[in-house]
Amino acid sequence: MSSRASHLTRSGLCPCGGNHLPQDHYEFWESMPQTPTDLIADLVKMGLYKPQALEMAQAMTEVEMREALLLRNIGQGNPAREQLLRDLMREAGGLDQAMAAAFGVHATEFFSNTIRNGDFSRRDFLKRIAVAGTLIAMGSCAQAPEAPTTDAAAGGAAPTNLEKTDVRIGFIPITCATPIVMSEPLGFYEKYGLNASVVKMPNWAAVRDSAIAGELDAYHMLSPMPIAITLGLGSAAFPIKLASIENINGQAITVALKHKDTVKGPADFKGFKIGVPFPYSMHNFLIRYYLATGGINPDTDVQIFPVPPPDSVAKMTAGEIDAMLMPDPFNQRAVFEGVGFIHMLTKDLWEGHPCCAFAASQEWIDTNPNTFNAVNKAIIDAAAYANDSANRITVSEALIERQYLNQPLPVVQAVLTGEFEDGLGNTQNVPDRIGFDPYPWKSFAKWISSQLVRWDLMPADKANYEQIAQDIFLTDLAAELQTELGQTPPKETERVETLKFDTFDPSNPDEYVKQQVEKFSL
Repeated sequence: MSSRASHLTRSGLCPCGGNHLPQDHYEFWESMPQTPTDLIADLVKMGLYKPQALEMAQAMTEVEMREALLLRNIGQGNPAREQLLRDLMREAGGLDQAMAAAFGVHATEFFSNTIRNGDFSRRDFLKRIAVAGTLIAMGSCAQAPEAPTTDAAAGGAAPTNLEKTDVRIGFIPITCATPIVMSEPLGFYEKYGLNASVVKMPNWAAVRDSAIAGELDAYHMLSPMPIAITLGLGSAAFPIKLASIENINGQAITVALKHKDTVKGPADFKGFKIGVPFPYSMHNFLIRYYLATGGINPDTDVQIFPVPPPDSVAKMTAGEIDAMLMPDPFNQRAVFEGVGFIHMLTKDLWEGHPCCAFAASQEWIDTNPNTFNAVNKAIIDAAAYANDSANRITVSEALIERQYLNQPLPVVQAVLTGEFEDGLGNTQNVPDRIGFDPYPWKSFAKWISSQLVRWDLMPADKANYEQIAQDIFLTDLAAELQTELGQTPPKETERVETLKFDTFDPSNPDEYVKQQVEKFSL
């Protein structure tokens, strides 16, 4: 198959995905072979033209029949798919033009004329053939779905011993959820034999409560949440396992634009109202860590309270918060809307810090061990794909759809590519603004637990650091799945973590907390 054929399957022109931007199709058309024979050969190799499809096309003589076939068999009652069909037909100059160019008896004569008429007509003819092939392929795909063959999900065989294949995974619409979310439109779940759907949740409290109630199968969680829920911090105790990390870095401290001339460091936040997504979040711990270095008591000198990430920009616009440490894309969205500026990326507080995770209850894992492994493996596979900078544009385009992040493409691309405006007139280039490393270091679990103790969110007598890390973070399993996928996970399970203002030794978390309190009197 030619590289152009690979591009077609990658870009999602075959309707297995169904949610793709118009520019994907333009790029495809421009990259198609320049002769009809090469073009048709590519389409046949891709399986878009089958004998029955060609026969169907030749038999299409009535406009009503064609439109009924397309809208009924391909649209399947889905308005978005029907709109895509109409857009494709309009691009080709009408369904008649597309089908006649690809299958009509005068196709050869038409093509000869277009050569004489110049490159524009030639491209137009090729475009019509491409549209026709796509429409026919969509008809075949709607009637007999096949496993995805995208480069994104290439390799490996779907397991056959799954306890269940229909899986629902809850998520919050933020870029931290990228591997979990993109696995649906880009085919990673399907690759592992799963009919998985991601379910948008309103806030982290809803995620926690839904997990305890067993409403969905698995969840996108903040990395401290499995620890908090398992230990009964802020809720009933309910065993949750952290299976893999979704993202590292990828957050920011964003300040309302009205404070741009006064906020230079942590001491300048005194008296501020500050939004974080959840009490048991890296966001809460990192803003407290930062403020304390400037002599600000996070419990008395400022007000820190939970704000659902999708509400954060509106609250900043309304003046209800002065600053926030939020997941993206909402920091970048605040800049995009002209209401805030990025004061600091969290990677500058702790390079490689965890944020979100894929998690499931112990009960669900015990009942569905093979399905759990398949879901986790799909997400770890997707994380590696998303971590490749060459794939960030493709991933951005998959994420922006309404059922996923529902954000402007420039905002999501700015986060994933690291090329962004900071709200102060500067263009930044930080390629590792966000990363997707799925390995759940046990030192992450110990640092999180140390901050639960430091800020009185967990009694010190519950802080069995070693047991928490061993029982809740499934580091060995993640490493095993990474190895199966050809990735190279670390051989160690924990490491010394270097933060902006100190160093965390996971062998002695109690001493770390003591030193923090002594150093900053907090």
